[in-house]
Amino acid sequence: MISAGEFRNGVTFDMDGKVMQVIEFQHVKPGKGAAFVRVKMKNVITGGVTETSFNPSAKYPTAFVERKKMEYSYSDGDLYYFMDSDTYELVPINKSALDDSFNFVKENDTCTVMSYKGSVFGVEPPRFVELEVTSTEPGFAGNTATNTLKPATVETGAEVKVPLFINEGERIQIDTTTGEYLGRAK
Repeated sequence: MISAGEFRNGVTFDMDGKVMQVIEFQHVKPGKGAAFVRVKMKNVITGGVTETSFNPSAKYPTAFVERKKMEYSYSDGDLYYFMDSDTYELVPINKSALDDSFNFVKENDTCTVMSYKGSVFGVEPPRFVELEVTSTEPGFAGNTATNTLKPATVETGAEVKVPLFINEGERIQIDTTTGEYLGRAK
């Protein structure tokens, strides 16, 4: 059990059957009345963010969210299979647990699989990936003065905006959280 007075950023707790994670907290001691804790928290399963005030002595059960590194193996319909590198066991995860950032993950990439009480609720891909551009319009020499972007399709099938000088066959770096082009791969 954890009391609201002990909340810190990143703490996960169970509130009314929902797993919540503290994003921001503030201990407030007004001139009149009792102290309270103002908390901005995120439901780790649905991603919804709410702001609530708590009595500092209110107690909640601590929720242990398991984060395990697993290697993405392959997909079959709506199921995506991840291999546990310790036991070599394949774990099927439904497409609904994956968000848009998973579009930049290719086979054999290592991801973080998050679960609560044995049920998987999310997959975090690597923060940065290197992918090959499979199709884009050809670039033109000298067209580097402006920061104009063009669409390009990468090897996973995802589309990303790249500068005009990027051509097919080049490897580029992408930030999976924003889906933005970072630069050419070294």
